[in-house]
Amino acid sequence: MSAIGGIVVLTDRWQARRPLVEIVAAAVAGGVRAVLLREKDLPRAERAALAADLRPILAEAGGTLIVAGPDPLDGDAVHLPAAGPYPAPRCRLVGRSCHDEAELLRLTREDYATLSPVFPSRSKPGYGPPLRPDGLASLIRRSPVPVLALGGVETPDRVTACVEAGAAGVAVLGAIMRATDPAEIVASLTSAYVKAVSSKPPESWHGRTEVSRSGLRPTVPTQGSSLTARSGHGRPQPPTATRESP
Repeated sequence: MSAIGGIVVLTDRWQARRPLVEIVAAAVAGGVRAVLLREKDLPRAERAALAADLRPILAEAGGTLIVAGPDPLDGDAVHLPAAGPYPAPRCRLVGRSCHDEAELLRLTREDYATLSPVFPSRSKPGYGPPLRPDGLASLIRRSPVPVLALGGVETPDRVTACVEAGAAGVAVLGAIMRATDPAEIVASLTSAYVKAVSSKPPESWHGRTEVSRSGLRPTVPTQGSSLTARSGHGRPQPPTATRESP
């Protein structure tokens, strides 16, 4: 794995219009090169079988399947919640969900982090308050690792705003899970990402800085997206927060 960035897809079979294998295949055809497998309510055996079905779809395109939680399900890439475990397990790629500066400062051997929610999210209504691009930019300046923007990033304009704030990429769930044509949505979001990255001076893009602990250097993808992502959304706002069904 050589880069962090681009469009990263998060799975949620409860919101999916089609079987996850079909959606992931369409997203990869559209240019995605990193998918975060959630589905944490499944028994391990079923989840491992699903990972085994998805992994070769990504591998054929040079991509990576990332698994939410400390168990990589026979792979080598994981994405951890803000709550733990600490320190992160040793895998080829480790990400973590973050929502504020304190959580960013707890990072140890992680390769990237997600920050969420950036915008109000239909996938997790009531979580927040949203960071908005200004809040995202402020936290990215304090992050020791490349950041993926997460939460409500459903349109090209929002992708552009996140890149301009310094994000190395964006993580997308609902817009792709609910899409009639996931490949078309991915292509649209990726086009906005590439255009936004290409228009930024290299020194102004936080995502281009060296990640000394992993040796990764984010780059602009020439086709589709590069790597990688998470599963964390923002924290619920009491007392009105409502948690989505798993």
